[in-house]
Amino acid sequence: MITDTPSVSERQTALEQMEDWIEGPMLVLSFLWLGLVVAEFVWGEISLLETFGVVIWIAFIAEFALRFWLAPHKANFLSGNVISLVALIVPAFRILRAFRAVRLIRGLRLIRVVGAANRGMGALKASMARRGLGYMLLLSLLVLLLGSAGMYALEPARPEGGGFETYGDALWWTSMLLASLGTDYWPQSAEGRVLCFLIALFGLGVFGYLTASFASFFVGRDTAHVKEIAGAADVAALRKEIAALSLSLERIPRA
Repeated sequence: MITDTPSVSERQTALEQMEDWIEGPMLVLSFLWLGLVVAEFVWGEISLLETFGVVIWIAFIAEFALRFWLAPHKANFLSGNVISLVALIVPAFRILRAFRAVRLIRGLRLIRVVGAANRGMGALKASMARRGLGYMLLLSLLVLLLGSAGMYALEPARPEGGGFETYGDALWWTSMLLASLGTDYWPQSAEGRVLCFLIALFGLGVFGYLTASFASFFVGRDTAHVKEIAGAADVAALRKEIAALSLSLERIPRA
C-alpha cells in the first residue's frame, strides 16, 4: 500500500531545515520584539510602535504554526513550548479593549515580560555558538533591562509613597536585586512580587555561576602551577640520572 504521509524522520528533518532557514530573520525579530516591549513599558503605547509590534507578533504566530505543523510529535512540541504559546496568546487580549481591567493589565504585563525574556534567552542561545561568561553577561543585561521595564510598569509611583517614578529608579532597584544587595522597597502588587522573585532567583543563579567560574579559574591556575613544579622535578631527577650514568661510563676501564 502506497501512502503519501511523511514519516517521522522526514518531518523531523523538514523541521530542522526550516528552523535553520528562518533562524536569522527570527533572531532579528526577537531582539526587535524585546526592544518594543521595553519601550512600551517605559514610554507607554505609541501607535507606530504598536503597529510594528502587531506585525512581528503575526510573524511569530506564523513561525510557531509552521513549526507545529512540521513537528512529528505534536504533544511533545506543545509541552516544550508552553511559555512561547502563552506569550503568543497574550497580545490578543491587548487588542480587545473591553478586557482592559487593571488587574488583567498587570497580569498580561507580567506574562509579556516572562514571554519576552524566554524568547530573548532563546535568541541569545541561538546567536552565540558557545555558552560561557559572555552568554551569561548578555543574558543578565537582557534580564536587567526587561525586568526593570516590567517593574516600572507594574509598580508605578503612588501618592502615599513607594513605587518607581522613573525607569532609571527601576533600573537601579533591579541592579541591586540582581547583585543580591536588596533595597528598602519591596513590590506591593502580586504581579510585582512574582516578577521580583523571578529576578532575585535569576540573580542567585548568576551569583552561583560566577562563583563557580572564578573557582574553576583559580583551581585551573593552581593545577597548572602544580604540574609545572612536577615537571621541573622530573627534569631535575632525569638530569641526576644522566649525570650518574655518565660517571659510571667514565669508571669503566678502557681496553
